[in-house]
Amino acid sequence: MGLLSRLFNEKCPQCQKTLETNKSNIYKGIIIKSCPNLHYQKEYHPALELYVESGKVS
Repeated sequence: MGLLSRLFNEKCPQCQKTLETNKSNIYKGIIIKSCPNLHYQKEYHPALELYVESGKVS
Protein backbone atom coordinates (compact mmCIF):
# COMPACT_ATOMS: atom_id res chain seq x y z
CA MET A 1 0.00 0.00 0.00
CA GLY A 2 2.91 2.36 0.67
CA LEU A 3 4.11 2.03 -2.91
CA LEU A 4 0.72 3.02 -4.35
CA SER A 5 0.43 6.07 -2.12
CA ARG A 6 3.93 7.22 -3.13
CA LEU A 7 2.99 6.93 -6.80
CA PHE A 8 -0.11 9.11 -6.50
CA ASN A 9 1.01 11.69 -3.92
CA GLU A 10 2.58 14.73 -5.56
CA LYS A 11 5.36 16.47 -3.65
CA CYS A 12 6.85 19.96 -3.60
CA PRO A 13 10.14 19.96 -5.53
CA GLN A 14 11.73 22.22 -2.90
CA CYS A 15 10.75 20.80 0.50
CA GLN A 16 9.33 17.36 -0.51
CA LYS A 17 6.09 17.86 1.46
CA THR A 18 2.87 16.47 0.00
CA LEU A 19 0.84 19.00 -1.99
CA GLU A 20 -2.54 19.96 -0.52
CA THR A 21 -5.76 20.53 -2.46
CA ASN A 22 -7.52 23.37 -0.68
CA LYS A 23 -8.09 26.08 -3.32
CA SER A 24 -9.82 24.03 -6.05
CA ASN A 25 -12.85 25.36 -7.92
CA ILE A 26 -15.30 22.49 -8.32
CA TYR A 27 -17.69 24.44 -10.54
CA LYS A 28 -15.01 25.17 -13.15
CA GLY A 29 -13.29 21.80 -12.73
CA ILE A 30 -9.93 23.41 -11.93
CA ILE A 31 -7.81 21.45 -9.47
CA ILE A 32 -5.20 23.47 -7.56
CA LYS A 33 -2.58 21.75 -5.44
CA SER A 34 -0.10 23.77 -3.41
CA CYS A 35 2.75 23.28 -0.98
CA PRO A 36 1.81 23.93 2.68
CA ASN A 37 4.86 26.28 2.88
CA LEU A 38 3.76 28.12 -0.32
CA HIS A 39 6.88 27.17 -2.32
CA TYR A 40 5.03 25.61 -5.25
CA GLN A 41 1.61 25.44 -6.88
CA LYS A 42 0.25 23.13 -9.57
CA GLU A 43 -3.07 23.75 -11.37
CA TYR A 44 -4.89 21.35 -13.68
CA HIS A 45 -7.29 22.78 -16.26
CA PRO A 46 -9.37 19.89 -17.68
CA ALA A 47 -10.89 21.93 -20.54
CA LEU A 48 -7.40 22.69 -21.86
CA GLU A 49 -5.93 19.38 -20.64
CA LEU A 50 -2.83 21.04 -19.25
CA TYR A 51 -0.95 21.65 -16.02
CA VAL A 52 0.29 25.08 -14.94
CA GLU A 53 3.13 25.02 -12.42
CA SER A 54 4.35 28.05 -10.52
CA GLY A 55 6.76 28.77 -7.69
CA LYS A 56 6.59 31.09 -4.67
CA VAL A 57 2.81 31.25 -4.24
CA SER A 58 1.51 34.23 -2.27
